[in-house]
Amino acid sequence: MNDFIDSFFNSEVIFTALPAILSYGLWNTLVLALTSTAIGVVIGLVLAVFGVSRSWILRAIARVYTDVLRGLPAILTILLVGLSLAAPLRGITGGNPYFLAILALSLIAGAYIGEIFRGGILAIDKGQMEASRALGMSYGASMRLVVVPQAARQVLPSLVNQFISIVKDTSLVYILGLITTQRDLFRVGQDTAVQTGNLSPLVLAGLFYLVITVPLTHLVNFIDNRLRNGKPAKKVLDPEQDLKTAVVDITGEERAR
Repeated sequence: MNDFIDSFFNSEVIFTALPAILSYGLWNTLVLALTSTAIGVVIGLVLAVFGVSRSWILRAIARVYTDVLRGLPAILTILLVGLSLAAPLRGITGGNPYFLAILALSLIAGAYIGEIFRGGILAIDKGQMEASRALGMSYGASMRLVVVPQAARQVLPSLVNQFISIVKDTSLVYILGLITTQRDLFRVGQDTAVQTGNLSPLVLAGLFYLVITVPLTHLVNFIDNRLRNGKPAKKVLDPEQDLKTAVVDITGEERAR
């Protein structure tokens, strides 16, 4: 039992890893996840609109992109993007793999978010589109101003779930060779574990992942319940009872005088 505690919960090793995890490990994980999700939402919206388009060419583009990016393991996509685009984008990235890591995660997120938005759009009643077209709005304007905003509200819990997945996928970008100050939670924990010969830093990194993901999981459940059940209904008062209560209050005040 002592060996187990010493290997996974060694306080001395944990305090050794803590400064690096707090100074740049946690920060890089959040930056990678938030930036990739934001770009992924843009890509996903485009794919979703393509996916429900009347043009078979646009639908085919969205289908191929989605099938390929969702079918490949995330670590393989990150590796392919990092190796294939490192030279062509050197003038933009300056050879910094951090931007390639964001790009790879964004492309992966876009494929999943596109399906989330597509499902949300298809769930909106067709009468919404027909009514907006009857008012003289174009197809594009109807999608942008009527259908997509309603779909976004419906898919919000799924988007938060996707963000949680991206947070965990940031642990895979280490294969691109990020410099020390660009490394995420997992890589910082792994480096310290190798240096100390102890697994406690990885346990510490795992705890920080839980600090990020567990509250978000409960947030998803809260949002989902609110969307399903709506706000609590206000109590409907009986006008006749209100009148009787008011008369009693007035009578009581008169007697007090």
